[in-house]
This record gives sequence, C-alpha cells and structure tokens, in this order.
Amino acid sequence: MFTTINPGFFTTIQDGGRWGYQAFGMPVAGAMDRYAYRVANLLVGNKMSAAAIEMTLLGASFKFDESQLVSLCGADMQAKLDGVSVPNWSSFVVQKGSELKLEYAVTGCRAYLAVRGGIDVPSVLGSRSTYTRAKVGGLEGRALQQGDVLDVGDDRETDVRPGILKAEYVPKYEQSITLRILLGPQDNMFTAEAKATLLNNEYVITDEADRMGYRLVGPKIAHIDKADIISDALPLGAIQVPAHGMPIVMMADRQTTGGYAKIGAVICPDLFKLAQAKPGDEVCFRLCSEEEAVNALKAEQQCYRDIAGSIHQQKLASQNARQFNLIINNKGFRVQVEEYE
Repeated sequence: MFTTINPGFFTTIQDGGRWGYQAFGMPVAGAMDRYAYRVANLLVGNKMSAAAIEMTLLGASFKFDESQLVSLCGADMQAKLDGVSVPNWSSFVVQKGSELKLEYAVTGCRAYLAVRGGIDVPSVLGSRSTYTRAKVGGLEGRALQQGDVLDVGDDRETDVRPGILKAEYVPKYEQSITLRILLGPQDNMFTAEAKATLLNNEYVITDEADRMGYRLVGPKIAHIDKADIISDALPLGAIQVPAHGMPIVMMADRQTTGGYAKIGAVICPDLFKLAQAKPGDEVCFRLCSEEEAVNALKAEQQCYRDIAGSIHQQKLASQNARQFNLIINNKGFRVQVEEYE
C-alpha cells in the first residue's frame, strides 16, 4: 500500500478506458496520454492495461508502506524521492517509508505514476478508470484526496529491472504542435474556405481545456448553413464546431453523443500531443490520408514492442547494476552504475 500525502491539482486513477458502453451513455474515460501511460506500465513490467495514476499540471506526493518498483512518464513534474531528484521516463525502487513528491509541470501537462502490479481498485464495467462527472471507477469515482490509501494489484506481466527509457523513445512536448486529422463525418456542412481556414491557421488552447475536451480560439470556421445536427456518436479526437465557429477537440471524458457538426477528427496517435499541451499553447491541423493514419497507428504499436524489447535488454545488461544517491553542490541525484565485461 501507499498513501496520498498531497493530491496535487487533479490526480486520478486511470487505465486504458471503459470501452464498449458508449451506446448505453457511458463515456470511455482512461488515460489522456495513452503513450506515456502505456510506457510507464512497460517500465515496471505491468500489463499495458494496468491502472496507473494520472496527475495534471501539479503533481501529487505519496508515502510508501512497502518497497516498490515504480515509474514516471509524461510531463516533467520535478520528481524527488526523499528530496533526491529522480529522472523522468524511468523506473526506480522506492524503499519502505520513502516519500515520492512531484511538483509543477515544467514541460508537458500530465504525468503518469505506475507501480509494479498496478493500482488495485474495483473494476467497473471492465475498467478501473475514474470518470469523475458520474462518480464512476477509480477510488469512489473521484480525484485523489489527502490520506487516500491505495493498494497495489497483481497486473504484472514480465520481470524488469530499474532503468531509464532510451532517449529515442522520449517525446518532446512543444508549445506549438501539429495534429494530423481526417475530415468528416459532417465536413459537407462547411464551406471549402472553412476547411482551408482550419488547415492553414494556428489556434490557441483556451482555459477551457480538460479531460472532456479542448476548446480552441482562432479564425472562425464558417458553416454553410446551421451548426446543429441530430446528435450522433462522438469518437475520440472528434473536432466539433458550434455556431460560434471555434473548434472543440473531444478527449477521454467526452460525452457519448453530440449535436454539433464535426468537421474532422484528430488521429489517435497524435492525441498525446494535445493531452500534454497547456492553455496558451498553439495548435495547427494538417490533413492526412487514411493510409497515413493507419501507418501512424502501426508505428505506435511497433514502438511499444520495441520499447518492451529494449527494457528486456536493459534487464540482461543490468544484472550487476547498482543504484546510488549522490549529492553534488547541494543537489541530489539518483544514479545507476552498471558493470560490463
């Protein structure tokens, strides 16, 4: 078990999402940045679907009752273990009685803490994800609070050792991002000029950007006639355009249906960029083909396989590895020393 000392700004338990129930009005939820979430699980040898902790903008702090292998991925929240800095995109051992503290995100927006075995909370409709608007899943359907005690589960898959993710797999979070999109299903409700407006201009993320959707502001996207449609399904990444002409990109906690015309959708392999963007960051859209979208998904899936392979190689190479806490010029560092023949 481990205990929440400080819950941060908005910290929830998430997994891969509650898929298969949108027809009954139940949103999917799940991790906003599926890449960082899945890699965090890989680094501790979990199933990629294991429940982890998602922190937004301001990280949480936890005290561990037992020694645990944990990992941190996503936004850099200046993590420290008992006052000693620990690297992002890495796995490391937290000793019994130690405190892991995260602070404000200096890059990115959301960080993921995975614990070997996953977070053990009740599964609701096949998922442990928290959907706070309906108080479903996670811990009592809410964000974590001070004093919450979390149990560790048994969603382990492979044996791993502590290590740092190879730099080639670590994404960079920029303040200006480009998202690939596919047009439809109501792109026929927009003028050709409106589509060109969307694709040839920058939009800025407003303060209304959360797990449900990201509202953007920029040049107006004009409808041919009205903006409303008979409500239909809202897929992940759908770009709704209400009558005011400003786009809204639907995210993990989106409602299951919507009555605004959708000019297109962001392809899923690019959504992590938006999940890690903050209010004030700039967004550009680029049209891609279905073939490019499919290839992007295949590349993402291959990346997970490559990462799993590299972690296995790190395990073989680190049989004689040791970890140390160093203090240099009053700054703490956690280092790993490996012996090679």
